[in-house]
Amino acid sequence: MDLLNWESLRPWLLRMAVLAVLLFWVVGAYNRLMRLRQALAQAWGLIDEQLTRRAAALEPLLAQLQEPMASEATTLAALSAALEKQQAAARAARARPASAVALQAWVVAEGELASPLARLSALVEQHADLAQSESIRPLRSALAEVAPNLAYARQTYTAAADAYNTAIEEFPTRLLMPVFRFRAAARV
Repeated sequence: MDLLNWESLRPWLLRMAVLAVLLFWVVGAYNRLMRLRQALAQAWGLIDEQLTRRAAALEPLLAQLQEPMASEATTLAALSAALEKQQAAARAARARPASAVALQAWVVAEGELASPLARLSALVEQHADLAQSESIRPLRSALAEVAPNLAYARQTYTAAADAYNTAIEEFPTRLLMPVFRFRAAARV
């Protein structure tokens, strides 16, 4: 009689073992993808930190240059507007650092900020008294320090996005994409 019960339980136990293995795989794969998504958010945090530092140097610089560079008011206004647009795009990307739409808007805003920022730098260089001013030199130095740090942060984000995108595209993990609504992360 015991032999009969064991024989009748074996298919059920086999099914339960297969389901348990499948469940453990799903939990493990999901946790891996969540760790990679968290790494993506942390990488965006590095970018965000550099953007905050740049704004902290650029805003007082613009305020100090308003009077001595009154003839270049359009350049200063363009830079101020581009900075505001970039900061708004960065706030949107902060909320969803993997969103392709938010990151594309930020990349566009960064591009729009680059030209007026370069123009301002060139204008300050043309005015030697401004370039050597004790109140302006540390702000320009802070801006110069941010550029390579921002480039490094962008590379870190791109590496995190590549790792995440590779993980969600691999088989069998790609089977979880529609179930848990994983989407590919944008690169910057």
